[in-house]
Amino acid sequence: MNSLSLLCHWTMKPTCRILTSCRNSALFGFPPAKCYHGLAKKGNLSNFCVNFEQICQFQTNPFRVSGSGHVFNDALKASQVPSWSFGQSGVISRSYSVGTTSRGVSVIARLASKFRNLSTSIETRVNENNFERIYVQGGINVKPVTVERIDKDENVVREEESRIEVSDEKQNVSNQEGLDEAKVVNAQREYSDIEKDAWKLLRDSIVTYCGTPVGTVAANDPGDKQTLNYDQVFIRDFVPSALAFLLKGEGEIVKNFLLHTLQLQSWEKTVDCYSPGQGLMPASFKVRTVPLDGNKYEEVLDPDFGESAIGRVAPVDSGLWWIILLRAYGKITGDYALQERVDVQTGLKMILNLCLTDGFDMFPSLLVTDGSCMIDRRMGIHGHPLEIQALFYSALRCSREMLALNDGSKILVRAINNRLSALSFHIREYYWVDMKKINEIYRYKTEEYSTEATNKFNIYPEQIPLWLMDWIPEEGGYFIGNLQPAHMDFRFFTLGNLWSIVSSLGTPKQNDSVLNLIEAKWDDLVGHMPLKICYPALEFEEWRIITGSDPKNTPWSYHNGGSWPTLLWQVSLAWLDKYFEEFSFLWNWMS
Repeated sequence: MNSLSLLCHWTMKPTCRILTSCRNSALFGFPPAKCYHGLAKKGNLSNFCVNFEQICQFQTNPFRVSGSGHVFNDALKASQVPSWSFGQSGVISRSYSVGTTSRGVSVIARLASKFRNLSTSIETRVNENNFERIYVQGGINVKPVTVERIDKDENVVREEESRIEVSDEKQNVSNQEGLDEAKVVNAQREYSDIEKDAWKLLRDSIVTYCGTPVGTVAANDPGDKQTLNYDQVFIRDFVPSALAFLLKGEGEIVKNFLLHTLQLQSWEKTVDCYSPGQGLMPASFKVRTVPLDGNKYEEVLDPDFGESAIGRVAPVDSGLWWIILLRAYGKITGDYALQERVDVQTGLKMILNLCLTDGFDMFPSLLVTDGSCMIDRRMGIHGHPLEIQALFYSALRCSREMLALNDGSKILVRAINNRLSALSFHIREYYWVDMKKINEIYRYKTEEYSTEATNKFNIYPEQIPLWLMDWIPEEGGYFIGNLQPAHMDFRFFTLGNLWSIVSSLGTPKQNDSVLNLIEAKWDDLVGHMPLKICYPALEFEEWRIITGSDPKNTPWSYHNGGSWPTLLWQVSLAWLDKYFEEFSFLWNWMS
């Protein structure tokens, strides 16, 4: 018998089948394989199956799966993650044939190993291996050019120069072979009608500049007569589209996007005769046609740094998303030459210098104005919003890996290490709330003047909203939306909490608690149209005061508790992160 059967039990029911095939993944780009459910045929060495008996529970909502498995069926499909089929018996399979076109296909253990090695997630546990889990190469044979030893948060300052960079010609050849094979695999895959429609819509939204693709518009609604700035290419909005193109083997549009936005970084930016600091990335840009002499025209890029935006708010998150996407491009394509370019290194340092500049703030978190991120309208998030801190943390880790080590960058790397250590402690310690923490806040003493004060931010227990105690589950918790002197914003902000999991900003226990809360409060956060951007919505007098009576952000609309399906790709990543963590013992054993 040439099959390996392992029995595992989850807390989900009824029994389910989880089937992943090599050719069935549009996003992750792995070729399909035939899997014979049950026992492998005797003498057939071309098939390798791993069987799992799983206990799963489905609720009435088609997106929901209860239990520690936490794998969304439809949600993963929406994000183009490998399709997981749920049935009576469980099979996670990977097969390979000797001497056939499906060469290079590895067993699921190698899939998981590659999955962890190509992510922006950097685990920070003590005495454990650090795995990266987010971005998966279209071809599983691609080897990274850079080998890095990730520092633990507890030792990042002392071990800041522990990275080892390895680059040789053989690895580059191997990378190219892996990419070529990925293109062949993607070409052979058959797409469903829904996937074909999705790709058609995505390609229809592509923006070209001088004949080359440079991004996708934020929204492409032919019936919209007032487009405002939705016909522009937004940095934050292009990220999920970029990942889809990368994992499909189409990296040209992403490379063009990164380079053109980098050129826009150096443009002069003024609002009422005042210019922000160097390194600011635009929120968006538009391709405009400018008439020249002799009936000739020229295409130009017109960036928006906030001087035209509603509310005139500078985009703090744009530079952070750009750094994250730059690293994803290198990890997925194997083209590390892009991030090693002098202009790219210069732009990277300009963003970091802008974020790490000393100011009046006493905290390691970034201080920003209202509307400076995905929630780009007045919603009471000014100060130190969680979304910015999670992206900041992830961007710092990506930058530390991509910065070329030389005498000029040592000081910057040291500053990054110091900030990472301080920021992770700050968020994990002061932003976290669960039943235990809420009870501690209820017993806080106020007006403490001492370096040893327990209530360091002078939080008054009366600030705890009435809805919180009944809403938060016993086994769950989350990171609050904001923290300032004498103020805690207890709203649940989805993007900030999800990205805290993806980037490993939270501890493993905290990450599990966040997912437990999302599962327990599924009807509140997901409902029939996923996914609420925040919970609860501002209503009545609170809405009038905080939003300024914003008619677009009425309760349960837009940024004020509205539904954003685009968050599904990030919630899928968060659950996959947990899924692979639960079976890390299996991946390590099989690899």
